[in-house]
Amino acid sequence: MKAVVYTRYGSPDVLEIRQVPKPEPQANEVLVRVHATTVSRTDCGMLRGHPALFVRLTMGLLRPKRPVLGMDFAGTIEAVGSGVTSFKLGERVFGMSPENFGAHAEYLCMPEEGTIAAMPLGFDFDEAVICEGAWYADTYLKNFELSRGQKILIYGASGAIGTAAVQLAKSYGAEVTAVVATRHLDLVKSLGADRAIDYTAEDFTRIDETFDCVLDAVGKTTFFRCRKLLGPRGVFSATDLGPWWQNVLLSSWSSITRSNRVAFPMPKSSGAVIDFLKARMEARELHGVVDRRYPLDSIADAYRYVETAQKTGIVVIQVAHTDEPFFDAD
Repeated sequence: MKAVVYTRYGSPDVLEIRQVPKPEPQANEVLVRVHATTVSRTDCGMLRGHPALFVRLTMGLLRPKRPVLGMDFAGTIEAVGSGVTSFKLGERVFGMSPENFGAHAEYLCMPEEGTIAAMPLGFDFDEAVICEGAWYADTYLKNFELSRGQKILIYGASGAIGTAAVQLAKSYGAEVTAVVATRHLDLVKSLGADRAIDYTAEDFTRIDETFDCVLDAVGKTTFFRCRKLLGPRGVFSATDLGPWWQNVLLSSWSSITRSNRVAFPMPKSSGAVIDFLKARMEARELHGVVDRRYPLDSIADAYRYVETAQKTGIVVIQVAHTDEPFFDAD
């Protein structure tokens, strides 16, 4: 099978399209023929060699242990291992592989009880590869204990995590203020944001308003810059470690002092996560925002684009041949 392989950390130039052995499903596993996947901020970080020691120990200290990246996938069941009862051949499925990655390939094995589910009706493959961003977003929203009537500000609401966070926050009944660049104002309003702030035109930290929750969905601001936005019991979270790991350190200090001002929750994968996202998709409360589509052979260009930090929503890699024309990525 064809797969995108990297044997050393570096730029997208180190990626290679190779023929590798097609995996075989073991007991209680399914083999997925991948139709669509994504290139995410996580993939780019892993390609470069994530600076966090605990990540490097897992992914490979000096060179990658897992040579194929890619977390999100959507495709069809190609084969099933012994004992599998939840899926049948040809069934359309979607999910993510946060432990082993591997979706940047034509085939991927997944545990039957893993983060995989039947695709919601009415969704195409490239519309279903939204799990990673939505997974991160909902991890933070659940940690906030977000509920109806609460107010949340989402900074960087136009990325994969941000677009999902806006939609999921609205599904919880929250009042959403989205902070984005000028070109994304209409987008976040269409996703349900009650208010959109153009950070290129005004300093969002100086608005005369406070919030129950502030989420930095792109890792480009800090607690110290945003703390004036927090109400008496307001909580700040960010999807990045922050300068000098400050978000982790501040979260630990908040726990020790029980101030609960900064939280840095770690997402946990399970089948229940995908079932929850599927339910939100079926209720039309969550959908993907596709920025660009690339064929698998052009995946290095997709990485280069994601590394510009200018993408909107998700960048899709179309793996299997379809009749749908590719987006002109130029």
